[in-house]
Amino acid sequence: MTNLLIIGAGRSATTMIQYLLDHAERGDWQVTVADRIESLAQAKVGDHPRGRAIAFDVADAAQCEAEVKAADLVISLLPAHMHVIPGKFCLQYRTHMITASYVSPEMKALDSEAREKGVLFLNEIGADPGIDHMSTMEMVDRIKAEGGKIQSFRSYCGAIVAPESSNRWGYKFTWAPRNIILAGTGGVAKYLRDGKTKYVPYHHIFRRTQTVRVPNYGDFEAYANRDSVMYAPLYALEEVPTVLRATLRHPGFCEMWQAMIDLGLTDDSYSIPDSEGMTYRDFICSYVNEIPGHSDAESMALFLDLPVDGPTMEKLLALDLLSDEVIPLKNASPADILEHILMDRWKFEPEDTDMVVMQHQIEYDLHGGRRKLVSSMVDKGQDHEHTAISRTVGLPAAIAARLVLEGKIKSTGVQIPLSPDIYAPVLAELENYGIRFVEETYFVPEPEGV
Repeated sequence: MTNLLIIGAGRSATTMIQYLLDHAERGDWQVTVADRIESLAQAKVGDHPRGRAIAFDVADAAQCEAEVKAADLVISLLPAHMHVIPGKFCLQYRTHMITASYVSPEMKALDSEAREKGVLFLNEIGADPGIDHMSTMEMVDRIKAEGGKIQSFRSYCGAIVAPESSNRWGYKFTWAPRNIILAGTGGVAKYLRDGKTKYVPYHHIFRRTQTVRVPNYGDFEAYANRDSVMYAPLYALEEVPTVLRATLRHPGFCEMWQAMIDLGLTDDSYSIPDSEGMTYRDFICSYVNEIPGHSDAESMALFLDLPVDGPTMEKLLALDLLSDEVIPLKNASPADILEHILMDRWKFEPEDTDMVVMQHQIEYDLHGGRRKLVSSMVDKGQDHEHTAISRTVGLPAAIAARLVLEGKIKSTGVQIPLSPDIYAPVLAELENYGIRFVEETYFVPEPEGV
């Protein structure tokens, strides 16, 4: 019998676990789901005869080693920096490992030994990263095979609340809230435009947006996402003058989030010693210049250079930022306090559904003319448990796991899904689950004039 070990039973694991259990009888697999909260793992396994749920602490070296030793493949849903803990045991016992996380420096350092031992550590096999890589490479390889020369590549992705579940803020937490609060705080965003590197500092990221239209779903806002330049060599686009990766949000979100930044609410670099006992009004007013003769709301609007009766101020005030409720957090950073506020207002409720929106735009020259290929994918969650995030993160990893166990993926070392032996079968099977791209091709007219 083949043993699979899944570490982590959070929201993104639901569809993955179901897929692997559905294939367990045919593959003669035992699927062990391990989580710090055993009841959470048990709920995902249910009474499936091929499933096993256990309480698991990755910091317990003896337990971690024993479970990895017994496994033929490990799927780690731990935070990115923790994958190396089971990863080192995977090397020791020549066990393949799959994650949906970005490759960390610690993970990359395992590449040489993994190759020597014939072990595959397949990372970034979720949605973004994951489906974005695979769909991009399928398009790039296809265009090049046809003889096309790519001149521009733009890629957009967002995990957001579905329109029918939309609230006044156009956003709810469908995945890790902390990641949302701190989005972009790591430094500047960087991309290529017409052969030149463009930089967007954090305090301007949500100001410099563009509109992206997705067929049947309308317009979205896009802001530059971290370092796009690094993807040029990964996608074999070294000679392409324009390369951009960006994040999608519902219209109006970016101006609201920029106001949060301007207020200083997303800062996680320091603590407020007397945060416990402050009211939210005290907290906000400590950042805003109070203007005699004006209300706190008017002072905040003037500070942000926003109309007090405009839509962005309406969204901010609806968060009760100026309420007299007492903050219950000790020595909290501004980001801690903002997260506490939003966890209540932006909670993903049982009646809500989410969606993942992705679009690639590639301009290329072929047969003497320029064309623009636009490829769009929208996946909507089925319900509160079977979310779009769970499907688009969990299914690619689960499909890849099956392919590895069946000997159809033979790569070794630390990898991401850029090669056709990985992306072709995964994308093909995703289509069977309704996760598919719809393409439109346009001819781009030549500039007028001489």
